[in-house]
Amino acid sequence: MPLFFSSKFAPLIPRLRRLSTAAATAAGDNPKLSRIADDLLALSSAELDDYSTLMRLKLRLSLTSNPAAGVGPGAAGDAASGSAGAEEAAAVKTAFDVKIEKYEAAAKIKIIKEVRAMTDLGLKEAKELVEKAPVVVRAGLPKEEAEALAAKLKAAGASVALE
Repeated sequence: MPLFFSSKFAPLIPRLRRLSTAAATAAGDNPKLSRIADDLLALSSAELDDYSTLMRLKLRLSLTSNPAAGVGPGAAGDAASGSAGAEEAAAVKTAFDVKIEKYEAAAKIKIIKEVRAMTDLGLKEAKELVEKAPVVVRAGLPKEEAEALAAKLKAAGASVALE
């Protein structure tokens, strides 16, 4: 990704320079903004790429998202929350495991039937699996499917956890 920012926005640099000078005169020559704009325009391609990555981290944006997409509402944050946001983005789960924690003895037959319906196990295998509780019944499911299976098992009388 070293040249992504520079290669994509290199044609815009002359236009940005014109806008920078026009904005500086229109904004009443705010020296701070003018200095920031001049400093940004003086950066090399590698420095622009590093700056782009740094701003994405500070604004808690995905490092793989489109740099021209802009900043959504509430995306701004300080440096400490920016690095925490990057860690949270990396920790987002996409696959879930449905785990039977425990079950009521009276509901054992219903739970075995549900386990057989959601797996390809026979009666004996499903019974042995349920009796091993706590046990993972299905692994690597999308969130929606895992929640649906967990709801069915809860309705049957099992205590279920999504991991």
